[in-house]
Amino acid sequence: MPVYNAPLENIRFVLHDVLNAEQLTELPGYEDANAELVDQIIEEGAKLCEEVLFPLNQSGDQEGCTFKDGDVTTPSGFKEAYQQFTEGGWCGVSSDPEYGGMGLPMLVNTVMQDMICAANMSFGMYPGLSQGAYEALHIFGTDEQKQTYLPKLVEGIWSGTMCLTEPHCGTDLGLIRTKAIPLAAPKPDGEGGNDDGESYAITGTKIFISAGEHDLTENIIHLVLAKLPDAPEGVRGISLFVVPKFLPEGDGVGARNGVACGSIEHKMGIHGNSTCVINLDDATGWLVGEKHKGLKAMFTMMNAARLGVGMQGLGIAEIAYQNGVEYAKDRLQMRALDGTKFPDKPADPIIVHPDVRRMLLKGKAVTEAGRALAYWTGLNLDISHKHPDAAERQKADDLVALLTPIVKAYLTDMGSEIANESQQVYGGHGYIAEWGMEQYVRDARIAQIYEGTNGIQALDLVGRKMGQNFGRLLRRFFHPVSAYIEEHQANEQMQEFIFPLAKAFAKLQQSTATIAMKGLKDPNEAGAASVDYLRQFALVAIGYMWCLMVQAAQAKIESGEGDKEFYEAKIETARFFFARMLPEADARFKMVMAGAESLMALDAESF
Repeated sequence: MPVYNAPLENIRFVLHDVLNAEQLTELPGYEDANAELVDQIIEEGAKLCEEVLFPLNQSGDQEGCTFKDGDVTTPSGFKEAYQQFTEGGWCGVSSDPEYGGMGLPMLVNTVMQDMICAANMSFGMYPGLSQGAYEALHIFGTDEQKQTYLPKLVEGIWSGTMCLTEPHCGTDLGLIRTKAIPLAAPKPDGEGGNDDGESYAITGTKIFISAGEHDLTENIIHLVLAKLPDAPEGVRGISLFVVPKFLPEGDGVGARNGVACGSIEHKMGIHGNSTCVINLDDATGWLVGEKHKGLKAMFTMMNAARLGVGMQGLGIAEIAYQNGVEYAKDRLQMRALDGTKFPDKPADPIIVHPDVRRMLLKGKAVTEAGRALAYWTGLNLDISHKHPDAAERQKADDLVALLTPIVKAYLTDMGSEIANESQQVYGGHGYIAEWGMEQYVRDARIAQIYEGTNGIQALDLVGRKMGQNFGRLLRRFFHPVSAYIEEHQANEQMQEFIFPLAKAFAKLQQSTATIAMKGLKDPNEAGAASVDYLRQFALVAIGYMWCLMVQAAQAKIESGEGDKEFYEAKIETARFFFARMLPEADARFKMVMAGAESLMALDAESF
């Protein structure tokens, strides 16, 4: 059976020693969010994840969701766990107190996502989708919409979804066919609607809707992309609508809306979460934001979701790594190559073998630095919302925008890799369901696909983020990294880490200039380089995080505070990363510089 222990020591190290999250108490509204309070909340969250959510992960996968007569039943125990989740206020950790939220920094929510995704990724998707709906309505909704929906979403008695994809279109949302007809206007067949002048009749089919139908909440609030009769072609003609499963009435729910679940998907993983086909048949909906500008509002949901999916990758990597370590310390096979290590046992535990250690160290290096990168993004998300200085808000927002595709793509790619390699540690037992590792391999795979495939994240990075505002977003990362290298390059304790980071960073800058130059002449050059460039960028960012962590660990050792072995392990893991993982950045640099010709020369008929 798998195990899960919330990595609280690692979490506290990143929050307090590396990122100085206490700086958030200087922001308006976060004055009380000191280290002591944050730690208390995270510890309570850890108990929930370890004791309530994690025990349902394997059984939820085995049982899955069931669909009958349009209704979806979640796996046994999910409903009771969700009740505990809502009663603890976890749906509103970082939500506005005006609507019943705790008003804590979004960084705290990021930490909770880290633990929830490791403990039970499928369960975490139910409240996770609600967070995106909350954000979109909080920013773009009318006062009436906010008062109607936000308190219920924060309380958790209503949940949310995002309805984008249709059978014929996924990434290319400009092709959507779902229609929204103003009810005050005549329908195409000449029949009139009602005359409230505000609502719309929404008709169409949406697919792959996570948590689109379930039995956890009394109402489900769908955020739906659709086109009005006068909509321009393409993405400029998309509007966003709030379409509840049950129409709000008084302080509760009234009549059933024209929203129905047609089926649930039979899929590779995340069996505990319902992935639905949603049919809209003259469903009543209300416009969110401006007409034809729904994509802007939807991107608020998508960006929150992309960061959330990055946390899914991190969570799967964490629990797969933990179980790989547990098994490697227990499984006895052969003797160490350099001589017996445990003479009192019939064989040595497999953790003595170099290749097993390689796989486990990769998991340790990625989860610990990936956590720092994700939390750094979460920290800047708070600054972008709360800092009193508009210039500082803009800087933080730029950095979040730049890092979002990197966090999403890299952490989910590595989540899948680490799940596979941790399964490999188990040998044949890893392929057997009762050990739990094959579930992590299956669950991890979707995170590379939904909320924009990782190839789309790479195109977003080179096609939008790289050139945006004449490279302003890039400077938010390049400038602090450059300054850090210059400041610490003379520090003898840091040189073994700073010098390889400096070399990798210089090649990242060279890749950036090359893509910018070639991409202007031929867009295929940018597209061909995009995936390798994102991985190169991510490795440099992870290297920067490791430098920050080494510096923090060295300071702790010198001060004599804390667990010396814990901090020494940080430094040793950093050495592994710089020796065994950062060199990949050089290979990715060469791939970027290879250009598009070898990818585009072959005729389609020759494949």
